[in-house]
Amino acid sequence: MTFRRGLAVTAALLLLGLVAGFITSCATGQRAALVPLEIEGATYVGNDACRECHLAQFATYDASPHVRVHFDHHQVPGGTSCESCHGPGSRHVEAPYERAQYIINPGKKPEACFTCHIEQQAQFRLPSHHPVLEGRMNCVDCHDPHGAAIFKPAGGLAMARLNEPCLHCHRGQDHVFVFEHEALRDGCVTCHHPHGSVNRMMLTERDANLCLKCHAQIQGNAAEIIIGKIDHTAFLSQGHCWSAGCHTAVHGSNFNPKLLY
Repeated sequence: MTFRRGLAVTAALLLLGLVAGFITSCATGQRAALVPLEIEGATYVGNDACRECHLAQFATYDASPHVRVHFDHHQVPGGTSCESCHGPGSRHVEAPYERAQYIINPGKKPEACFTCHIEQQAQFRLPSHHPVLEGRMNCVDCHDPHGAAIFKPAGGLAMARLNEPCLHCHRGQDHVFVFEHEALRDGCVTCHHPHGSVNRMMLTERDANLCLKCHAQIQGNAAEIIIGKIDHTAFLSQGHCWSAGCHTAVHGSNFNPKLLY
């Protein structure tokens, strides 16, 4: 009994140490395991070598958060942030027209992004997710890795920037509705996890709990559930707000202020 208790205490202390190390690495901006990308026979040349040809990317890249990503132990003059995502570039510089062979393109394969974005990689493995791991999407469909804003597009109104990556594919929600759902003003991510979720349709909450985060319920007389000054007791027992035949046009409607088609 004493041995088992000691083993349990040891395991608990080990887990606590791992958690503390993870928190410390996040707080300092350092990863616990930093594995550089490799290209056979290639060495690191630094950002200045990339700048000579890729002027369009460098027009915004100097203001991008990714410009600060580099591996200190490379000790390459001029920084190595480009090669932190694309791999060592010497062979690419020597044979630029064979770029597909001698450079890593995160726009086609997400593995380079997952080197740092471990949490997002895990989210793509949840039951409801965007098909990045399946190869039908990639990170640059929604993100601009060289831009200051990271999210596409870089220009335009704030609301347009917020929803534009989603509306590029979800065309049914890309127009102005007569009766809008105000939640869209805060962006699609108010209701959906952009990478993946345990809930269907990548929802942040399951069932009516999602709607009730904004549409507060009030307890009425005789156990009535009042939402928007209307008794919803019977409605909530029939299903979700959007599947019980009540608010089927959850993104907006051109016909009914109660968000019906």
